[in-house]
Amino acid sequence: MDLSQVRARLEANEERLSPFAARTTTSKGRKLPEEPSPLRTEYQRDRDRIVHTKAFRRLKHKTQVFIAPALDHYVTRLTHTIEVAQVARTIARALNLNEDLAEAAALGHDIGHGPFGHAGEEALAECLPEGFRHNYQSVRVLDRLERQGRGLNLTFEVLDAIEKSSKAREDIFAEGWGVPVTLEGQVVKVADAIAYVNHDILDAVRAGIIEERDLPAAAQRELGTSHSERLNALISDIVEASWAVTGTGRETSAPVITFSPRVAAVTNELREFMFQRVYLYDTTRQEAERGKKIVQFLFRHFVANPAGISADFSLATDPVERRAADFVSGMTDRYALRLARELGCADAQGWVT
Repeated sequence: MDLSQVRARLEANEERLSPFAARTTTSKGRKLPEEPSPLRTEYQRDRDRIVHTKAFRRLKHKTQVFIAPALDHYVTRLTHTIEVAQVARTIARALNLNEDLAEAAALGHDIGHGPFGHAGEEALAECLPEGFRHNYQSVRVLDRLERQGRGLNLTFEVLDAIEKSSKAREDIFAEGWGVPVTLEGQVVKVADAIAYVNHDILDAVRAGIIEERDLPAAAQRELGTSHSERLNALISDIVEASWAVTGTGRETSAPVITFSPRVAAVTNELREFMFQRVYLYDTTRQEAERGKKIVQFLFRHFVANPAGISADFSLATDPVERRAADFVSGMTDRYALRLARELGCADAQGWVT
């Protein structure tokens, strides 16, 4: 039996997608040519490669917002990633786009996050002369560091969507890191914001930092007063406002993924509320500053002691600062804490994980 007929059927199914959707048959491909899989399209193959990486597994012990929480139900970087993939697939399916591409990019978009969330990112950005961004690091991990420096050889479209998934504080659709070349990449970018704003509200309520009634009045009025209502309102608005991407109209150029102006304004207001009341809250920020000092301590230690840098998480040909950053950024919160304690870091002492 010729199993390649399975892939041929899957690729034929992609021809039923929107004329603006990405298709594996027209992908820009991989850096290194490979024999196609008989059972999977190229984007399905990318998704599977990401899920089977060590970096993906480590996301379960990396911070989303609250560092080393004592309770089990706080969001981790892994559960956040799963939620982003779910939201991205829902939007892509509704708009007749390529779910496999959206899912692959969503699963890989935060792989480059270091320990202690954005605090760790800030710490490494201050340590490295060229700076540090988790979206660029995600591409680096997947393209160069995994599989002992061989990388995963992912498709151009998946890597592009991951690289451009980050957002500026002032606007979800700000173009600070570029606009993804595919609509599926744009879906992942907004799905990330939809997911984190909503689950971070739940975590902040759980932590006693805010109450649901504290949320901006416009958000409560337009998006609802519960987690499920907000998710449904945001996803429904994206689908309705972006309906032109289905190709069922008379568009002559590729439309974009967007909110309606009304919901975009409310969502940005809600994000800013979260920055002011949660992400920059005194207790949250104190924990973040402590995590930041631990990351900087570890970075300096390994720059001074490069023999301790694991060859599995760095490239021997890179400058020592780059190798130290790659190694430290790959650590989970609890591993970074344990190692920092063993090395005598004062900020790591007494912090229970």
